[in-house]
Amino acid sequence: MSRKIKVVTGREILDSRGNPTVEVDIELESGLKRYAAVPSGASKGTYEAVELRDSKDRRYGGQGVVKAVENINKIIGPALIGHDVTEQPNLDKLMVDLDGTPNKKRLGANALCAVSLAIARTAAGAVGLPLYKYLGGPDAVLIPVPMMNIINGGVHALLQGPDFQEYMIVPYGCETFKEALRSGSETYHALQRILFDKGFRITVADEGGFVPQLTSNEEPLGLIVKAIEKAGYKPGEDIGIALDVAASCFYEDGKYKLRIENTELSSAEMVEKYVGLVNKYPIVAIEDGFAEDDWEGWKILNNALGDKIELIGDDIFVTNVERLKRGIKEKVANAVLIKPNQIGTITETIAAVKMAQKVKWGVVVSHRSGETVDSFIADFSVAMGTGALKTGAPCRGERIEKYNQLLRIEDELKDTAMHLGKEAFIRGGRRTKNGV
Repeated sequence: MSRKIKVVTGREILDSRGNPTVEVDIELESGLKRYAAVPSGASKGTYEAVELRDSKDRRYGGQGVVKAVENINKIIGPALIGHDVTEQPNLDKLMVDLDGTPNKKRLGANALCAVSLAIARTAAGAVGLPLYKYLGGPDAVLIPVPMMNIINGGVHALLQGPDFQEYMIVPYGCETFKEALRSGSETYHALQRILFDKGFRITVADEGGFVPQLTSNEEPLGLIVKAIEKAGYKPGEDIGIALDVAASCFYEDGKYKLRIENTELSSAEMVEKYVGLVNKYPIVAIEDGFAEDDWEGWKILNNALGDKIELIGDDIFVTNVERLKRGIKEKVANAVLIKPNQIGTITETIAAVKMAQKVKWGVVVSHRSGETVDSFIADFSVAMGTGALKTGAPCRGERIEKYNQLLRIEDELKDTAMHLGKEAFIRGGRRTKNGV
């Protein structure tokens, strides 16, 4: 069977928010054909690779991706024709060189990412392997613990809820992913009943979490603890809590301006706030507790909580090995969030994962708020043995599809499947995908 690329076709599709995004088909000379689609974030880090949009066009309010699709069909695609689809690093480098800019602004990171993911999926089909096995090899057996966003705030809730962007449950007290998914779903529905009984409007935001009109950034934590208990589980034993603060969104003039609490805090005061919350609630991870350029604030937080919980960098690192290298050197965090579309190609994404794993940092693969039904990141999390995956509430089809894919993978692996549970979040006790 020929593995040479015959046709590369890009198209504009809609994501889960109804905004345009990019999808790519790759067809081989053998007739094999696979596709991939890329998501889009609402709260983007300043240092992310550029997502190319038709900003001066009135179509879709300037959010169209016609130019990115044109770049695929007229520049990237023709350059890939005739190449062996299994040569991922070479093909990704070819695309990066074609773009020729440090941040992919010429061709668009969304264009490069869609093609790169499609290359990987097509190559897996060409060699007759599941995507997670193709990317991860025979050691790809670790099914991640789900991190489920069940209360939304910040820009994900159009500033209608708390300042903190995501309040997640982490069902880490289970031996299998299937059990973790069930306990998370039961807790989600228990929270829905609690909110209904309290008279809140039951609406969901971009990632499936509820958006109750609360009076503080702490109130959701109390509600989640009650939901865990109502579902029949023990907070801190069966299910923990994680936060994505997305602090860059409310950082102004060196202060953290908390709208819902009508207060401004310094970096040191924010650390005190986080320490108080960690001491009071079963919090196992805080993502983006500080703004992307507040490196000193990150250091203070890591000194205070780095030996107790996961401190996950997203906007500060943006899946970029150069920024991650600085973060490791300066000891500003102990974990990294991984999003392929932040950097542009799967080869660059894998490099960031391996850099973090080499120094025994935590690695969490993540969705975006504007998603598609493409389940690539589910396979990718298993392939890389990351141990944790953020992909939203157990609600909305584009989120559920990732969870359902993990159920399929766990079923396929049978007795060889591993699930670390709480060990995936204990500082110092983290394992690699080989269990070492």
